[in-house]
Amino acid sequence: MFVPPFYSLRWIFSCLCCLLLSCTPVKKVESKQSFFPIIPEKGIYLGAYVDFGEGEAEVTLEAIEKFEEMVGKPQAIIASGSFWGDQSFPKKNCDLIQGYGAVPLLYWSPWDKPYMQDRGVDRFSLEAILAGKWDTYIDQWSEGAKSYGKPLFVAWGLEMNGIWFPWSGHFYGGGKELGSQKWKGPEIYKKCYRYVVDRVRKNGVMNIQWVYHTMNYPYPDAPWNQMEAYYPGSDYVDWLGLSVYGMQFKGDVWKSFPDLSEYPYQKICKLDPTKPVMFAEWGVGEYAASGSKGAFIQEAFETMKKFPRLKAAVFWHERWENSDGTFSNLRVNSSAESLEAFRKGIADPYYLGRPKFTP
Repeated sequence: MFVPPFYSLRWIFSCLCCLLLSCTPVKKVESKQSFFPIIPEKGIYLGAYVDFGEGEAEVTLEAIEKFEEMVGKPQAIIASGSFWGDQSFPKKNCDLIQGYGAVPLLYWSPWDKPYMQDRGVDRFSLEAILAGKWDTYIDQWSEGAKSYGKPLFVAWGLEMNGIWFPWSGHFYGGGKELGSQKWKGPEIYKKCYRYVVDRVRKNGVMNIQWVYHTMNYPYPDAPWNQMEAYYPGSDYVDWLGLSVYGMQFKGDVWKSFPDLSEYPYQKICKLDPTKPVMFAEWGVGEYAASGSKGAFIQEAFETMKKFPRLKAAVFWHERWENSDGTFSNLRVNSSAESLEAFRKGIADPYYLGRPKFTP
């Protein structure tokens, strides 16, 4: 039997490989970028938290559709709460929002019932989370998100640089110095943020884009409480998020939208040179004696177009009663003037009513 030389065998093997490769279809691997909504080169995704009437964790299609009819344009993002006190992943809400045609934004908050602000630390303390006490819940939530399987925006532990939520740095040593310009409150928060995200990723959840969601201006406005002190690192963040609110309560000072947004936008952009920015919450109350809400909204839509990295803006449409009996009315239809300004603002094609995906 004739045995060909080694180099001939190698040539034959190479030919066989080429033949097999040419006949075998290449499996298309969908990238993270194509799976999630594309970042528009020009334009801002519209979003809203709609006043569902039963709390931030309740979602109804009727309320979303009524909001769309009222403002005259669909929403690309619909926001709602996912509170640790519920001990479940809100798959029903996400399915409903996705069926409507929007991407869910979940405010995933380590918060216990009855979800009241200004009460301090509860059973979901950052120390307890870091100690592994709530690993089972995180794993169950992760499985729910994985089972949902469609794109999600998730803001964990939002507005941490205020004093109203139990995960705020204020409650964890605040500005106690740890050396090298590090402070105890922000350091514990960062460590916990990374812990939660790492555990979710370890569970194989790939359909989440994480939103680092901070207040535009910290309260208190101290060096230790600035947004950069809490930033967990770009490996843990997909979007940079801000809350940008005008006057919400009687007795507050009326401020213009540019005053509330321009400096914070520039500041958050410095955390990472490439991440897209989201106004993860924005809105203003109706206080005619202090300022025109309609003019505020009009100026907001004009101002947002000047921010090249701003790619999503989620309006907070809610009315609530305060402990002193006054009402804070942030609904878009708090007055005819306000509604008209909002309708006119989003009619601009720059504001996108549906998420766009790579074909």
